[in-house]
Amino acid sequence: MTENNFLLKKIEISVSEAEKRTGRTAMNMQETYTAYLIETRSVEHADGQSVLTDALWRRYSEFELLRNYLLVYYPHVVVPPLPEKRAEFVWHKLSADNMDPDFVERRRIGLENFLLRVASHPVLCRDKIFYLFLTQEGNWKETVNETGFQLKADSRLKALNATFRVKNPDKRFTELKHYSDELQSVISHLLRVRARVADRLYGVYKVHGNYGRVFSEWSAIEKEMGDGLQSAGHHMDVYAASIDDILEDEEHYADQLKEYLFYAEALRAVCRKHELMQYDLEMAAQDLASKKQQCEELATGTVRTFSLKGMTTKLFGQETPEQREARIKVLEEQIKEGEQQLKSKNLEGREFVKNAWADIERFKEQKNRDLKEALISYAVMQISMCKKGIQVWTNAKECFSKM
Repeated sequence: MTENNFLLKKIEISVSEAEKRTGRTAMNMQETYTAYLIETRSVEHADGQSVLTDALWRRYSEFELLRNYLLVYYPHVVVPPLPEKRAEFVWHKLSADNMDPDFVERRRIGLENFLLRVASHPVLCRDKIFYLFLTQEGNWKETVNETGFQLKADSRLKALNATFRVKNPDKRFTELKHYSDELQSVISHLLRVRARVADRLYGVYKVHGNYGRVFSEWSAIEKEMGDGLQSAGHHMDVYAASIDDILEDEEHYADQLKEYLFYAEALRAVCRKHELMQYDLEMAAQDLASKKQQCEELATGTVRTFSLKGMTTKLFGQETPEQREARIKVLEEQIKEGEQQLKSKNLEGREFVKNAWADIERFKEQKNRDLKEALISYAVMQISMCKKGIQVWTNAKECFSKM
């Protein structure tokens, strides 16, 4: 926690429960959904005691609304992603049903992590709408919609147009976009490999269950070897049964990787916003240059390029000096406004780049720290799992030796 993380200094945030509910949609159709209990607890109290300050229920769609608002109002921020709405990259024995209790529990943890990420961000933690999300259950949707953030959201068509028509893209953001694509590709591949390995591992462990059954059946027909075979079978059964819990624990490590899989899209969102700003800047510069040329042509009486105005002049005659002066005056006013607008857009663009790059550097430090910790923990888990496997066969060997 840094000095800027004011919200986490004041309150503790947790998503403590998940509850299956039934309600009605806007079309009056029955639906089943999951609600999550958000609890906030004060850490600054007069008598030094921590007290429960608020508790309210939120649906996943409300978390989505909050994040969409943050994306619009903080375009320079790498906004933390939400956990997946439906399970992806799962091994075949794991349910992909978004109402499955194990999946709902992992999503509860992911939603809590999302809130903590926002609350620990030096900029997002100060947002009033976010604070109301944690504390105001009734009318919160109306409050966020009243901000008009949907009207400020850039259309996909405009973003796509900017991507292909920007003439002078910033190399740093171009490289960042390529990095985010590669990050997403690598983590996706890693998660697919992990799912395949989990399937194979599940099969290996369950084969030990077959050993257990065979040893137990064999023990029934042996007098001197019976106890040793029975004990060895018991070790095999316990080992085979442990795989379900092991792979469930692995899913939590997979979820940590998935968070950065979704962070890749958050990085691209910042890049797209920069492209839009650069595109608007270039269009403003182009429009200003065009007006200056028109003004110069009117002042000198020469036309450098083909124009509709030039054709009209040839067809219907020259303008009077008064008309020309009036047009020049209008263009000069437009040029003055255009120069101010271009200056403003340049300043806005530089400020965006400065803030965005600072947040990207903060994100990179966070990413390196989190992924290093997750991968080390995953490796330790795999080592521990292999040691247990060795111990099972060591125990079986001792059972056989005593026969």
